[in-house]
Amino acid sequence: MSERITGHTELIGLMAYPIRHSSSPAMQNEAFAKLGYDYAYLAFEVGADEIEDAVNAIRTLKMRGSNVSMPNKTLVGQYLDELSPAAEMCGAVNTIVNDHGHLTGHITDGIGFMAALKDNNINAIGKKMTIVGAGGAATAIEIQAALDGVGEIVIFNRKDEFWDRAVSTVEKINTRTSSHAVLYDLADLDQLKTEMADSYIFVNATGVGMKPLEGQSVVPDKSYFRPELIVVDVPYSPLETAMRSMAKEVGCKTMNGLGMMLFQGSAAFELWTGEPMPIEHMKEILNIRYDD
Repeated sequence: MSERITGHTELIGLMAYPIRHSSSPAMQNEAFAKLGYDYAYLAFEVGADEIEDAVNAIRTLKMRGSNVSMPNKTLVGQYLDELSPAAEMCGAVNTIVNDHGHLTGHITDGIGFMAALKDNNINAIGKKMTIVGAGGAATAIEIQAALDGVGEIVIFNRKDEFWDRAVSTVEKINTRTSSHAVLYDLADLDQLKTEMADSYIFVNATGVGMKPLEGQSVVPDKSYFRPELIVVDVPYSPLETAMRSMAKEVGCKTMNGLGMMLFQGSAAFELWTGEPMPIEHMKEILNIRYDD
């Protein structure tokens, strides 16, 4: 990176805490270097009590923008000038764009999910999606799916701290998009099986399957799957989760969340630069492959 830093280099940040584990700097800087763009992407350790000052620094330093991750995604919007429709509906921001001091907040998680489906020749528009989860990633997927025209969105979640958010998400989808959404308690496994039986796509957008819940699945057994069902497990560490293994046994087409991770970063890249990320190159770098 030092060889391409100039007096004209555009600075983009990542503001989160903790931050050292993030793969975003490597991904974004690789894309900038591949295209010869005079941009640099740096990680800044910013906690919730510092996010207002950090947003002011974007303006003061004339940064091109920033990514935002936990714990700041639901806090940062109040300090921005404008929110995209999806960010406003989600109540969260993961990408900031600075246009001459005017800061706009976007949420690209759902965009990344829908783009990964398209890249894998999966078209959910006008069809039924059943999804488990009501956290940040799940909400972004649900909202973007509705905005993009997925016909029916059936949400399952436990009656936990995210239940009220799920209720709000369903209300927003039903009143502000052309899609129809319903919410069920994940404890009702009979209802889960019923909804999965005529769904085009099933999505696990929870942390179940990742450490410390590795080896677990939101779906009890493979009787819930059928060969025609497309199954997406948003977790990608480990790459092969218990749920994907069960779905593959039945003959389902499956995906993990690596594609979503790439395409949400690609969406941010395009918001900052006005040009698409070199996707095929980045797939090779990140070793992203889809199942047949």
